[in-house]
Amino acid sequence: MTSAENVGADMRPPLQVGPVQLSGRAFLAPMAGVTDPAMRRIAERFGASAAVSEMITAAGVARGDRETALRLASASDTKSAPRVIQIAARDRDEIAAAARCAEEAGADWVDINMGCPCKRVTGGLAGAALMRDLNQAAALIAAARNAIRIPLSVKMRLGWDDATRNAAELARRAEAEGASLVTVHGRTRQQFYTGRADWAAIAAVKQTVAIPVVANGDCGSPQDAAQMLALSGADAVMVGRAAQGRPWLVGDIAHYLATGRKRHAPGLTERGAVAREHLDGLLSQMGAGAGLRHARKHLASYVDDAFGAESASMVELRRALVTANRADEAFRLIDIIFSAETQEAAA
Repeated sequence: MTSAENVGADMRPPLQVGPVQLSGRAFLAPMAGVTDPAMRRIAERFGASAAVSEMITAAGVARGDRETALRLASASDTKSAPRVIQIAARDRDEIAAAARCAEEAGADWVDINMGCPCKRVTGGLAGAALMRDLNQAAALIAAARNAIRIPLSVKMRLGWDDATRNAAELARRAEAEGASLVTVHGRTRQQFYTGRADWAAIAAVKQTVAIPVVANGDCGSPQDAAQMLALSGADAVMVGRAAQGRPWLVGDIAHYLATGRKRHAPGLTERGAVAREHLDGLLSQMGAGAGLRHARKHLASYVDDAFGAESASMVELRRALVTANRADEAFRLIDIIFSAETQEAAA
C-alpha cells in the first residue's frame, strides 16, 4: 500500500461513476449552508474532481422554495466537473420525486444522503437515521434508481453508533440496488463531528463492494488524503470543513494524488481575488442583502486561513468585514486585508 510520504504519479485508469469519467480523485463534500454554487464553482476551477451540492429535500422540491432552487442551480457553465446533486427523503415517492427533479435540473449523477447526523434530518427518519433501517434504506435507493437514467451514489456513515457499524452491509445493498459509488464518513452518527474519523474502518466497505468507494472525514491536506487512501483502500477522498476559506484545497489534493507533487499555495493577492469572486457570486445568486449575510462566514474563513484565526493584527479589519452592511464596503475591506501592505504590517 502506498504511504502518505511516498506518493508517485497515479497510473490507474480514470475513476468512473457509471458512464461519468472523473478528472481526479478528490471531491468537495456537500455542506448545508456552506457549499453554495459560488464555492463549488471556485473549487471546480481549481481542479476539484466533483463538487456535490447542498442537500435538497422532497419537501423543498414540492414547495419550490428559493433555497431549494439555489441548491439546484448549476455551479458552473464550463462543465469542468460533473454536476452532482444530493437528495434526502424518508419514503419512496418522495425520493423518486427528488431524484427526478435533480435529473431535470441537469445533474450528471444524483447522491442520496444517508449520513447527515443533524437532529432535524434524522428526526424526520432521513439522513443517518436510515442506517437503523437498512430495509427502508435499500427501498429508497431502489426507488431513486428506478426514477432516473443517470448514475446514483449513496453517502453514509460507519453506522448509527459503535454497536451498529453496518456501513459495509448498507454499501452491499446499495450496490445490489444499482448504486454506482458510495461515500463513507469515518464516524458514526452518534459521534457527530467529535473525535477523529476512523479511516481504517472504511476498508471493510471497500472490501465488500466492487463499485468505487470514497473516504470522507477530517481530510485537511494532501498528506491526509494520501493517508486516507492508504488506510482505507478507497478510490477517492471527499473534503469538507477544511475547504472553507480555501476552496482550492480540493484541487490541490486531486493534483497531489495524481502526480505526487504539491502545488504552491495561493498568494495573498490571489486569495483576495477568490474572496471577491465568492462574494460577487453570492450577490448575483442571492441578492445584495441575503448574499452579503451568507458571505460573512466565508469571508471570515478566508481571513482566518490567510492570517490565522488568532491574528491580533486582523481583529478590527476582520470584524469590520463580517459586519459590513454594504457590498461596496465589503469589497473595499477585502482589497485592504489582502493587500501587500497588510501582509507587510502583519509580518
